[in-house]
Formats: sequence, C-alpha cells, structure tokens
Amino acid sequence: MPTTVLIGAQWGDEGKGKVTDHLSESADVVVRYQGGNNAGHTIVVGDERFALTLIPSGVLYPQVTPVIGNGCVIDPNVLVTEMAELDSRGIDPTRLRISGNAHLIMPYHRKLDAVLERFLGQQQIGTTKRGIGPAYMDKYSRQGIRVQDLFDPKIFRQKLDIAIKDKNKILTKVYNSLPIDAEPIAEEYLDYADSLRDYVTDTSLLLWRAQQAGKKVIFEGAQGTLLDIDHGTYPFVTSSNPTAGGAPIGSGIGPKTIDKVLGVAKAYITRVGTGPFPTELHDDVGNRMVDLGGEFGTVTGRRRRCGWLDLVALRYAVRVNGLTELAMTKLDILSHFDMLKVAVAYDSLGERFEEFPRQQRVLYNCHPVYEELPGWSTDISDVRNYGDLPKEARSYIEYVEETIGIPVTMIGVGPARDATVLRAT
Repeated sequence: MPTTVLIGAQWGDEGKGKVTDHLSESADVVVRYQGGNNAGHTIVVGDERFALTLIPSGVLYPQVTPVIGNGCVIDPNVLVTEMAELDSRGIDPTRLRISGNAHLIMPYHRKLDAVLERFLGQQQIGTTKRGIGPAYMDKYSRQGIRVQDLFDPKIFRQKLDIAIKDKNKILTKVYNSLPIDAEPIAEEYLDYADSLRDYVTDTSLLLWRAQQAGKKVIFEGAQGTLLDIDHGTYPFVTSSNPTAGGAPIGSGIGPKTIDKVLGVAKAYITRVGTGPFPTELHDDVGNRMVDLGGEFGTVTGRRRRCGWLDLVALRYAVRVNGLTELAMTKLDILSHFDMLKVAVAYDSLGERFEEFPRQQRVLYNCHPVYEELPGWSTDISDVRNYGDLPKEARSYIEYVEETIGIPVTMIGVGPARDATVLRAT
C-alpha cells in the first residue's frame, strides 16, 4: 500500500480536509507534519460539520491512527479542547499519537505574534495571531520548549524561566507591553502533562514500522505551496514547509519511502491575508465566488480573496512538490459562470512570464494573461461519474491537465463527503 503525501497546491484553503477524508477511508495512519492551529480542515459528514485545526482529518475513521509529527507546533489547550470536542461527538480521540519532539506554542508566542503584527502596521504579514511564527522562531534559535519537556518539571521550568526573561525584555523594551508572569504558565502547562502523557511516543519509529508492515500512510499537509517559508510568496508566507519536501523532515521518515504526491487545488483560486495575488478579482465575479464558495477561513473566519485559476502558479506547484496527480475541488462553483478564465502566463513590466517569477518586485507587478473557456451553466452536484459531467466541464479539466502535465484524478462537485468524482487515467 503506498505512502502518499497530500499537499495544497495553491495558497491553502484548497479543500485538503475533504480529500484527506476520502483517502482515509482505506488508510491506516494519517499524519500532520507541519504547522499548528493556524490551519483548518473542514469535513462534512451527513448533517455534521467537523472543523479540525490540529488533529489529522483521518481521526474520523475508527481504523486510522492519527499522528502529529515533530514538524508541528502545538498549542496544548487547543489540542486538549479539540480532543474533548471529538469525544463529545462520538469520535474516539484516544488513537492519537504525538511526537515528543514537536514544539509547544506558549502564551508569550501568541502575545508576541499579536504585538508584532500591530507594530508592522500596513506592512503586516496577516498572521492568524496564534503564535505559530514565534514558536518556530524559538525552535530554530534552539530556545523552544518541546512536548517531551512537559514530563520533566525541572527541565520545563528551567527552559520557561530562560524564555520568559528573554521575552519580557522584548515585550517591555521593544513593544512597550506588559511583562508576562512565569508562574501561571508553569502551572497551566504542567497540568497538560497528565492529559497528554498517554499519547506521546516516538512517532518516527511508529511510522517506520507501519511502512515496513505495508500499511497505508497518508501525510496531510496544512496551508499550501505558495505559503511555504522557502518556496512561497515571501514574506507573506507561513513559518514552516507545507511543500512535499517537508513531510520527511516533519515526520522522521526517509524521502524514498514516499510513493505518491497528490496536490489539491480549487477550480479557481483563493488567498487569505496579504501578499501578491496576480489573478485576484475585485469585481462582482470575485464577490460571487466568495458567496457561492463560502470563502471564509475555517480558523479565522476571514474573507478569502478570490480569483480565476492560475495555471502559472499551479505548474510551479507541480514542479517544486513533484506532484504525481491532482485533486480539483469546488468545480461546482464554476457552474454559475457562463465564461471562465484561466491564467496561462503573466505580463510584468513589459515582459512575459510563463514560469512563476521568484523576484518579489516582478511578482507584485504581474498581470495575468488569460485564456477563456466556455462554462456549462448546469448543476453538477449530483454527478459521480466523469463521463456524466457536461462536455465543457470535462474540457476545462482536460485543459488544466494538458497545461500542468499531470492527471486530475479526483474532482469535488460539492461539500458533502460523497460529492466526489473519481477518474481513472
């Protein structure tokens, strides 16, 4: 059974939760390998809606072992609350396994995140203010506190006291903010040790054993390719690597054990927060996409910016992730438009770009070069077979395939769990 990495091929919010949920039906292990509770995966099961921010979507299937890998940052209050919420709704959270090497989001991380965004003013990144960036900063400066530290009060307190001393200097002298008291933090966090003790393990070893036993393992990325700290539209990016290369690092498996890399992209494109967005629509079409697609962030509730599908950016995602196939979500939303557009190139400062530009100055001045394709103006939400899609819808998908060079094997035609068209290629 293959090991699959599932990643967002745009700016996040592509509908990865639903695709993971579909794959998890036959999976044994589902892994989150990066990010924190700044990402949300929404799954609709019958009349119920599950919005998960830390626990992998595979938890909804009883045979799946959900894993939070070492590459994640964990707010323990959010995690414990999410586990309790699942339990109250009849979903067993005790199958969860957590890497002891994952780093903790601390209260001072959240405070620093908020004050830094205020300090930046019009130059702010548009973070979720959940402390993700500052937690990763501490990780890479080797000042982070890890999950395993919760189980050694002496080590935890030593690390906390050093961190508080450093962070209070920054808060008071740089941002003119009130200092933080270590005592209530120590009391709160050490209490989490009892709540999480049974779930913490060597997840790298767990995954290796699962692969050796031939089990099906799915790696569930958060955010998307264009938000990658190294390969995204820096500095308007997240603080980790949502690209496929982040999966081995964020979980402790070897890259040669990955069999398939499945990208997820909407049939159009959205972005939350600030940063360049070449195909963004500032007109009634963009507003209709927001309304029809319910384009508001799972975690923050922020309105998503919408635009026509960007094939320049999608080809880039294929390249940097080594995508082997694509799942296209929300094709049904395009049923409401008579004429569709896709960006096939950019014009920037008088120069044509058919590959995604890496210079910030160039990207900010990009204007899309569009190809127009006919719409189908037919409700497709009940379609389950590819051949039953309108001819124009099939032509749209096949045009995308031809342009990006990989097959589209899954097509989302509605929010429901079964509203998916599977396609053999």
